[in-house]
Amino acid sequence: MDLRIAGMQVAEIELPDEVDRLYDLAYNLWWTWNPAARQLFSTIDAPSWARYRNPVELLLNVDRSQWEALVEDESFMSSYGRVIRAFDAYMDREADTWFRRTYPEYAAGPIAYFSMEYGIHHTLAIYGGGLGVLSGDHCKSASDLGLPFVAVGLLYRTGYFQQTVDADGFQQHTYPEYDFQRLPLRPALDPQGRAVTVRVPFPGGREVAARVWVAQVGRVPLLLLDTDRPENDPADRPITNALYVRGREVRLAQEIVLGCGGVKALAALGVEPAVWHINEGHSALLQLERARRVLADRQVGFEEALAAVKGDVAFTTHTPVPAGNEQFERDVARRYLEPWAGLLGTDTERLLAIGHGDHGEPGQAFNLTAFALRTSRTTNGVSRLHAEVSDRMWRHLFPDLPAEQPVVEAITNGIHVPTWIGPEIRDLLIERVGPEWLTALLDPEGWNAILESRDEELWSAHLAQKERLMRFTRSRLRDQYARHGRSYDRLRELERMFDPRPLTIGFARRFATYKRAGLIFSDLYRLRHLLLNRERPVRIFLAGKAHPADRPGQDLVRHIFKLSQEPDLKEQVVFLENYDMRVARMLVQGVDLWLNTPRRPQEASGTSGQKAAANGVLNLSILDGWWPEAYDGTNGWAIGGAEAAGSEEEQDEADAFSLYQVLEEEVVPTYYDRGEDDLPRRWIERMKRAIATVGPRFSSSRMVRDYTETAYLRLVRADREGEPHTQEV
Repeated sequence: MDLRIAGMQVAEIELPDEVDRLYDLAYNLWWTWNPAARQLFSTIDAPSWARYRNPVELLLNVDRSQWEALVEDESFMSSYGRVIRAFDAYMDREADTWFRRTYPEYAAGPIAYFSMEYGIHHTLAIYGGGLGVLSGDHCKSASDLGLPFVAVGLLYRTGYFQQTVDADGFQQHTYPEYDFQRLPLRPALDPQGRAVTVRVPFPGGREVAARVWVAQVGRVPLLLLDTDRPENDPADRPITNALYVRGREVRLAQEIVLGCGGVKALAALGVEPAVWHINEGHSALLQLERARRVLADRQVGFEEALAAVKGDVAFTTHTPVPAGNEQFERDVARRYLEPWAGLLGTDTERLLAIGHGDHGEPGQAFNLTAFALRTSRTTNGVSRLHAEVSDRMWRHLFPDLPAEQPVVEAITNGIHVPTWIGPEIRDLLIERVGPEWLTALLDPEGWNAILESRDEELWSAHLAQKERLMRFTRSRLRDQYARHGRSYDRLRELERMFDPRPLTIGFARRFATYKRAGLIFSDLYRLRHLLLNRERPVRIFLAGKAHPADRPGQDLVRHIFKLSQEPDLKEQVVFLENYDMRVARMLVQGVDLWLNTPRRPQEASGTSGQKAAANGVLNLSILDGWWPEAYDGTNGWAIGGAEAAGSEEEQDEADAFSLYQVLEEEVVPTYYDRGEDDLPRRWIERMKRAIATVGPRFSSSRMVRDYTETAYLRLVRADREGEPHTQEV
């Protein structure tokens, strides 16, 4: 099944005939996880690539004289040929993919995957954090495995905010306006070759138009809706301007465009999904447009239509934190649902009731998680622990469900390993595991050969990645300090800083309160003793954004930044501003230890520690999210235990004590336990265990396979066989 959706050329890129396939390569985000493709673009113009890291922007700025030299360069043309052959083999309609090989008789439609954000690459700024990165990794692995798969999201004109930290430590928010014509995006074309625009009903009898763009992610088309259209009322054009806006009404408008507009976009493109995957509740309102279509096609009532569209929907909930379960004041929700109530032949109160999240009290808010739960056939959490917690949270919505039947099942998150693994560790895996190291991700023991690698070669690969992080850090801090007006001596001093030898801890998260970025700073006397030990020094690299509305999170950013400016801590505490996918890659590839300190059980899964472990970085984590499934006593360390300790204050105190104790008594001694060859052999043994035990089991290849086998195909079979629904709407 070929789901590549045609796109209209928008950029004036002129290429010589000899290298005209660079256009296809630039507009397929396959290059984001293919090192040879990125190296090819870098060879065209290394300074421009280092500046943009966007092949469309790069190709727009190459002049004719550069091309004349390049097409005469045998080395470049040889590299070009190899990359294009690899790309064509990957994109071959008859390629021997896992899905084609495993399910050769599959004849149903594609899986339609809806998400509020997608982290594909840092230059395509339509993501804010872990949910977006998970969605991007899901698309990449769906492409790698050859699933019939199409994704739907929104195209944000200003993306998520860019973070800078001023000289006093205050987080500043900027919203650059992106030129879509200079990004790997094209307006989607319908089967007749026309650019697709859909229109979505809104209050007041008006419709909001959304242009549909396509970003091709390997074999997977990602459809992105954009309301910044001249035919819209000026007040409606900014609906898709920014991700996670403060205004609740705008947020609801975005979610209606995403869900209802996304269904219309698929229909306009002739795509008929067999399964609909609602990734977090933001897109759950797609069921309104789907029910409207059933009403029009089958001439049935609203309840029958709602039951019909429930049967092929998988819903993934991502957080037990109340703020993460999207809800809206009743009056706001009523106003936006009224037009749909009329279209669906029901009353607004009935639609509001589907989104009631508690036990039937009057005047409830409209909760999109509750709406999604009631209108989906299957629901899953993103780790075993999270599924247990979420099942307890939401079971009351289905009082007639048998106690042994879960409301929320578990499919643990994973990472797209080719995106996150460093080049040196990648080369080592190819050497030790073999050229099929990526295929081996579907085998939980597929990377066990890394256990037989020599200590010297693994440590050398790790140090190369660590030194790259240090160079990146010097460059970032030089730009930041220059902006702050620091002296030339201070800027020159950076060149002598960040020797890679000291134990380096990484922490990078959204600075949400429950993630407790400040836990390691809770006892500064004890922390200083660790950081400033002359024989066994420790340093901490941190990165993270606090939402513009999150004042406590911004205060924490300022507190950490101010600590990093104290004279004795300037090399021991480092805050890297503007946390994005590039910063994340540098950190998970280059630190020695990954720190994770959420307040259990509020971390649904977390994936940054998985990215770190695949690179041989050891985890030091609370037993929350995915870590209880991975930790075996040999592949990292745990902070505290599995039981809560009274109040939040008591839990924080107990976890901080455990954190310092494990660092002092286990982590630091293991890292600095070295012989005459200066190799930390006990540490390296844990690195091997981390790579072998985490890489395959927590890859998004395994995750997407699990979704395919336990959700997608289950829904296709149930729909075909007329299996009754397990939960009433």
